[in-house]
Order: sequence, then structure tokens, then C-alpha cells
Amino acid sequence: MCPYKGLPPSAEPIGESWEVSAVPSSTSIVSNGILKGRDLVSVINDSPVEILGKAVAERYDNQLPLLVKFIDAKRDLSIQVHPNDDMARRVHGKMGKSEMWYVIKAEPGSYLYAGFKDEITPAEYQRRVADGTITDVLARHEVKAGDVFYIPAGRVHAICGGILLAEVQQSSDVTYRIFDYNRPGMDGKPRELHTELAAQALDYHVEREYRTVYTDTSNRAVQIIDSPYFDVRVTEMTSPFHRNLKKYDSFIIMMCIEGDCLLRVRDTDVEVEIKAGNSCLIPASIADYDVIPLHSRSVVLDAFIDNMDHSLSSKVTRFLHITK
Repeated sequence: MCPYKGLPPSAEPIGESWEVSAVPSSTSIVSNGILKGRDLVSVINDSPVEILGKAVAERYDNQLPLLVKFIDAKRDLSIQVHPNDDMARRVHGKMGKSEMWYVIKAEPGSYLYAGFKDEITPAEYQRRVADGTITDVLARHEVKAGDVFYIPAGRVHAICGGILLAEVQQSSDVTYRIFDYNRPGMDGKPRELHTELAAQALDYHVEREYRTVYTDTSNRAVQIIDSPYFDVRVTEMTSPFHRNLKKYDSFIIMMCIEGDCLLRVRDTDVEVEIKAGNSCLIPASIADYDVIPLHSRSVVLDAFIDNMDHSLSSKVTRFLHITK
């Protein structure tokens, strides 16, 4: 993680970077401008509509609904599942956790788990967790840079060794650990498993395809995830690229995946350099900007909430208005 983010070498491995977070226990700190040094939660509390967008502020009670991370797995991470909104609110008083992964780098032969490959019953799940064979029924996917996986709440999953990825998720820290390969934790004891809660959260349905299929096109924002919780697009650019996303009435979180770039806000002409391995939050009120590669090529990931009305009647209305 340190080389990717340009951080000084660390004796202690850093496997996860919470890039933009309003989770109370791990809140991001503003690093530039007149608000430098303030925590993100207090800044949003002062200006929720300007930062989040009116629709997002109303829908999520003035709270940032997304959390984005970079995850650098040097070894296999535990098998996990996350609860949906209903279960998370009922059991923990928190938001559920659906997420997506965009693979940045993958060592040859590296793989991850997403979903079941075979239909199993809750009873078989309990038995396989107990005897350590749960991975035998998981769908295993060899991966390469650019691969995308959507992990809705309820889907069993694990990131395995040799993978660096970007993660966009609902703003929640609720995770149920199913299996940890019988490894000891930092204290030398086995880490806690959440077998019973996981059994309630799991979706046992088997999908034909778990990997997201998309067409990667240069100098175009390509939608890779369109979910009820977030919209994510990837843009590979070799020249300045204009993004006007004000119509979505949402903040934008931009993650610079590859190639340093300059972000220029059109309303104010303010410029911010975003280095590869870093991220920024663009307030909804100024979500009209240019992204300018500082070298030959940049790749960025944009995550936001799509508040547009996509109903058929709305589409017809917009069409008729345009063609008057």
C-alpha cells in the first residue's frame, strides 16, 4: 500500500486505506483549502446540501452514504458476508453493506471468491464452516487489472493474496466473518467468527456470472456499476476530460487509480492535483469540472448517488422537451 499511495515505508504492513470516510470511528480529515484540518463529518454537518446534494441530504439524513477504500491483500483475507439494510438496522442500528471491487493490480494466478458455485443449504453451510471446507463450494475467480465485481449484501466473498483493488461501499463497518483459515489473530488466538449472524445474512442463490462485463473505452466515462446504492464509472483518459455531473444532485468521490491528474473546478477555476493512489470528494454544488492527465494517461473511478428519474415517463418527457 505504501508504494502505491506514495507514503513513506512502514515497518507495519498497511493493507487497507479508508480514502473518504464519514464512519464515526474513522472520519477523514480535509487536506486542502480553507477547511484543511477539519473532520469530514463536521464539514458536512455545516453544509449538507452544498456538499451531499439536496436529494442525498434528504434521503440519508445529512450523512455521507458511501465509503471508499484501497485494499492491498498480501495474503488471503477472511471469508465474509455483510447484512442488508433491514438486518443491519435491526441488529446493529446501522446501514447495510453492499460494495463493489475494481481490480487495480493482480499478481499472476491471483484470485478472489464471490458467491457460491453450488447450491447449498443452511445446514450444509454450518457443517462446512465447522470442518473447514466452506471454500470448496465458493465461486473462485482468477482476476486481472480492470476486473469488476459487485458484492451485494448477502453475497459471500473474500479478497485473496496478490490483489490491489479499489472498493466502493455503503458507509458501514458491519462485517460477519465466516471463516479465517484457522489462523491466529494478533493476540495469538483464533479471531472471532460470526457464524450464526452470517447464516441469517447469507444469500445462497447461485448466479451464472459474478464478474461484471463492460466495454472499456478510452476518453469516455464507462458505467461499471448501476446499483440502488451507488453508481460507479471508470474513465481512462489521454487528454483533458470534462465532467458535468450536477444533474445527479450528488457529491462525487473520485479515486485516481493510475496516472497523476489535475482537477479543475469550472465555477471557481480552483485546481487540485490528485496523485495516483489518492482520492477526493467533490461537493455536489461544484460537480462541473475538468480532469487533466499530468502525464500521458490517467485512470479515475467516480462514485456517486444517481438521483435522476429513470422512469419511462421521465425519459419521454425529456425527449419531447429536447426535440421542441
